[in-house]
Amino acid sequence: MPPALFTVVGITAGAAGAALLAPFVLGMAGFTGAGIAAGSTAAGMMSSAALANGGSVAAGSLVAILQSAGAAGLSATATAGVASVGGATGALVGGAVDLLKRMRK
Repeated sequence: MPPALFTVVGITAGAAGAALLAPFVLGMAGFTGAGIAAGSTAAGMMSSAALANGGSVAAGSLVAILQSAGAAGLSATATAGVASVGGATGALVGGAVDLLKRMRK
């Protein structure tokens, strides 16, 4: 077996998984196409952002960006960013598995 097999698998699975799951996770958090779901994590974030900003949510804030992604989907740039973070996470996990396998020998 190649020494870095789990690292390669981790990068691939992490990048693909993150890109495919991001829209689902946004919806579960309450960032939906119909707006922010009442009583959700997104609603709590929006409330906190509004309190910190004098009653409104600032354009370009994290809440505004996540709501935009929840409503319209991720842009190509955002998808690439999410996939990059997923791939990096997968590389760390896969690399750790590779290291542990080498240490067992």
